[in-house]
Amino acid sequence: MKLLIIAPCLLSPFYVYRGPKEKEYVTARLLRELIGELGEDWQVLAYPCPEYELMGWPRAPASREVYERLGMRERAKTIVDFIGRVLTEEKPERVVFIGVKGSPTCGVFHTSSSDPESYPYSAMQEFFYMSKEERLGRSREMVEGQGFKLVKAPGILFEILQSRFPEGTYIEFDKDDIEGSMERVKSVLVELGAR
Repeated sequence: MKLLIIAPCLLSPFYVYRGPKEKEYVTARLLRELIGELGEDWQVLAYPCPEYELMGWPRAPASREVYERLGMRERAKTIVDFIGRVLTEEKPERVVFIGVKGSPTCGVFHTSSSDPESYPYSAMQEFFYMSKEERLGRSREMVEGQGFKLVKAPGILFEILQSRFPEGTYIEFDKDDIEGSMERVKSVLVELGAR
C-alpha cells in the first residue's frame, strides 16, 4: 500500500478559515479527480483540520505565531500521533504528504508570519457572526493590517510531521498556482507508480 496524506481543506474547501473562494473550489475538484485516477494500491488520509479543531469555523486569519500562542502545538501533536498510529499499523511502503503553501499549520516549506503582540484576538470570535462577504472583506483588512508575511518555514503541523517522518515525500500545494501545483503532485505520484 501507498498512502497519500493530504490537508483536508485541499479536498473540502469549506475548512478554509474565511470560507471558500473560487481557487479553493478549483483545487478541490482537480485533486479529487486526480485521486480518482490513483491505482488500487493507494489509500488517502485527510487528517482532521488542526485550525478547525482548535478554533472552529469560521475563524479570522492568523499567522503561525498567533496559533502558537493559542496552543496549536499541542493540537498538532495529537493529529501527528493519529497519523503516526495509521503509519505504524498500516505500514505503507511509500507516504506522500501534501500541505498548503502559506498555511500557519499545514505549510510545508512556507508559512505565514506576523507579530502576535499586535494581533486583535477578539476578531476570532467576531468572524463567527459575519456573513461570507463580510468575512472575505475583513480577512483582507486583517492580513494587510497585521502585515502578514510569507516566510520560508513549515507550518506548525508540518514541522512536527517532518521531524517525526523524515522519510516521507512532502509536496506544497500553492492555491495561487494551481496548475503548477497539480503538475508537481502528478509528477511525484507518477514517479511513485501511481498511474
